[in-house]
Amino acid sequence: MLTFIIIAVIIAVAVFVAMKTGKVADANNNNIPDAIEEKIAEVKEVVDEAKAKIAKAPKATKTPKAKTTAKKTTKK
Repeated sequence: MLTFIIIAVIIAVAVFVAMKTGKVADANNNNIPDAIEEKIAEVKEVVDEAKAKIAKAPKATKTPKAKTTAKKTTKK
């Protein structure tokens, strides 16, 4: 777990340095790369479309669950 944290910190520092040197675009200077902001905006659009589809869909009626007769097995 410690290795993962160290790698994540190294990647974060590398991206920060790349943004400050101009190798990674950050047009509005908020320390979030533009590529990530664009992907987040795309995901938000997809989620909004899915919410709209769900809101338009007819409500499903609840049916009682069928009882199962499967036997439980134990490992020896």
